[in-house]
Amino acid sequence: MAVDIENFYRSHGPMVLRRCRRLLRDEAKAVDAMHDVFVEILRRKDSLDESSPAGLLLTTATHVCLNRLRSERRKPEDGPKDGDDEVLFQIAAMDNPATAENQTLAGRILDRLFSGQPESTRLIAVLHYVDRLTLEEVADEVGMSVSGVRKRLRTLKEKLPAVRGEA
Repeated sequence: MAVDIENFYRSHGPMVLRRCRRLLRDEAKAVDAMHDVFVEILRRKDSLDESSPAGLLLTTATHVCLNRLRSERRKPEDGPKDGDDEVLFQIAAMDNPATAENQTLAGRILDRLFSGQPESTRLIAVLHYVDRLTLEEVADEVGMSVSGVRKRLRTLKEKLPAVRGEA
């Protein structure tokens, strides 16, 4: 069954926009990302179904936003980007980094933590630690088993003390 994009946009647009705001921390970029989420859904509408629209939209929004953050890191726009990965910094168990120094340190830790990890590991961490999804919900969203998700998170936890010590 094909997805009704107009209905999705009306009913779930505000939820998608909140996710984008939270991850991007910039209203204009969040609105732009929200539109990109629905464009992506429109591109794939014939192969999608409406069985879990919130999960589909939140996962797509997370992918779109994380890709934007990665792109900005590779090709930064003019001006500092102190808060770009603020949500992801929390994954590194830093207590709400408030200073630029702490944010820089947390950014280094996260870069080292996720280096050598599959791209989906960052998404798994965001879904579980930031969005507070259960292991089962994360597994459904990323198409993995619960034990696979648990193993990825355990690997990150085991790697964190060594990575924090290097920073």
